[in-house]
Amino acid sequence: MVTNPQRRTALVDAAIEVLARDGARGLTFRAVDTEAGVPKGTASNYFANRDDLLQQAAERIHHRVAVGPADATETEPKAMLTQFMRVLLHRIADDRAGWLALLELRLEATRRPDLRTTLTTTLKENLRLNVEGRRQGGLPGDDLTTVLLYYAMSGLILEHLTLPDVLDDVDLDALVADFVARALPAE
Repeated sequence: MVTNPQRRTALVDAAIEVLARDGARGLTFRAVDTEAGVPKGTASNYFANRDDLLQQAAERIHHRVAVGPADATETEPKAMLTQFMRVLLHRIADDRAGWLALLELRLEATRRPDLRTTLTTTLKENLRLNVEGRRQGGLPGDDLTTVLLYYAMSGLILEHLTLPDVLDDVDLDALVADFVARALPAE
């Protein structure tokens, strides 16, 4: 295996673009090479097989849209939580291909046990990090609040990125603020 980390990342990002555009069936080493603009055969030098490429794409998607303390400009805890969720929504909307690729990977995981294991591990860790981030950041609510908001956002993102006209008359930033207001216990 070749170990140029920048090239590997570029190839995984190209795989994410192919997944979003062509679906899992369109993901081939040749398609990744073409998308990345590299010579034919390059991807096969970096990944043991297609399953390896799928697993690395699954792990990479969350790194592309991660939200962290550096994204906070609000200081009041409830406003900060709302801001984090809005930043996440906009970051994912800006990386539509990443989220659509994740949907493709979820479907493919129903047929590939190794990918299911990788994706389950990645998503569980992402949820755990959200819960832990709320705790460490002193954000309002409890662990269940975090889980509820996580899945409310997942549904909103799914709708917004796949069928945006369903919500074309909805202010998504206001909806996110409502998610937070309704999920938090009354003060």
